[in-house]
Amino acid sequence: MMRAKKELLVVGDRILISTESEKNRTESGLFLPPGVKEKEEVRGGYVVKVGPGYPIPEANMGDEPWSPKPGNEIRYIPLQVEVGDYALFLGNQAIEIEFENKKYVVVPQSAILVVLRQDFNLEE
Repeated sequence: MMRAKKELLVVGDRILISTESEKNRTESGLFLPPGVKEKEEVRGGYVVKVGPGYPIPEANMGDEPWSPKPGNEIRYIPLQVEVGDYALFLGNQAIEIEFENKKYVVVPQSAILVVLRQDFNLEE
């Protein structure tokens, strides 16, 4: 019996994040004060997938701007967040999901407060 491969596709300006377990200091070293953790206003985690971004409308749109015309590619303004980034985000805008026994959250880019990105310099 053949099994179909499953893949999560993130749409628009949404970001898929693997959240951390509850603790006062994030794995990346950012300290979250007790007041913040108690209210669960700010959460953190690593970016797993990123949507394509914000669609750019065409100048000559017809009655249905969301459906592409044959031969026209939909263009997007890319998001600032990249896979592998550590993001602090507003917890009240996060939607929790479970996929293949792993828990994730989906947030819009507007819910991201800060991003910690580590660039590894391989030349040194």
